[in-house]
Amino acid sequence: MTRRYVLAPQAARDLVEIWRYVKREVRARSAGPALRPCGSSIGAGHWRHDLTSADVRFFSVYSYLIVYRPETKPLQVVTILHGSRDVAGILSEGL
Repeated sequence: MTRRYVLAPQAARDLVEIWRYVKREVRARSAGPALRPCGSSIGAGHWRHDLTSADVRFFSVYSYLIVYRPETKPLQVVTILHGSRDVAGILSEGL
């Protein structure tokens, strides 16, 4: 089976951080957001040239933005950010 997507190091760190947060919240509230990979929806999402000039697309899942490179095979998830963060500022630090 071929991989449909791959996580860049930053995206993997983001996902671990999100999972840890969700795990804490689930314990506290017994419910939490679910993340699904955008690998099954290649081409999904949209460009956000107001946030970055990089050739990346944004796919939202609940309060999170999955930022990925649509031209890569397997699909490379660059980062995963909560929408309430300073997305433009974080992306300006480099992808």
